[in-house]
Amino acid sequence: MSHTPHELAAEFPDKADLISALKTSDKRFAHLAGKYHEVNRAVHRAEVNAEPISQEAETILRKKRAALKDEIWSILSAA
Repeated sequence: MSHTPHELAAEFPDKADLISALKTSDKRFAHLAGKYHEVNRAVHRAEVNAEPISQEAETILRKKRAALKDEIWSILSAA
């Protein structure tokens, strides 16, 4: 298990099985989940100063992560 905060299974623990199923059966969901994972890791690296970035760039990443999470939630809640 990852120690990176905000992983999808941790964000939506009651939907963990659905997330796993959709990653293999829904190409759009798999793409969104992959993008979320990528952006979430970038935010985490910035937060722990492993890859320092400007505050503005970090804010942009956080907003992107939130938008992806909202889109993912809309799919999860409709499934």
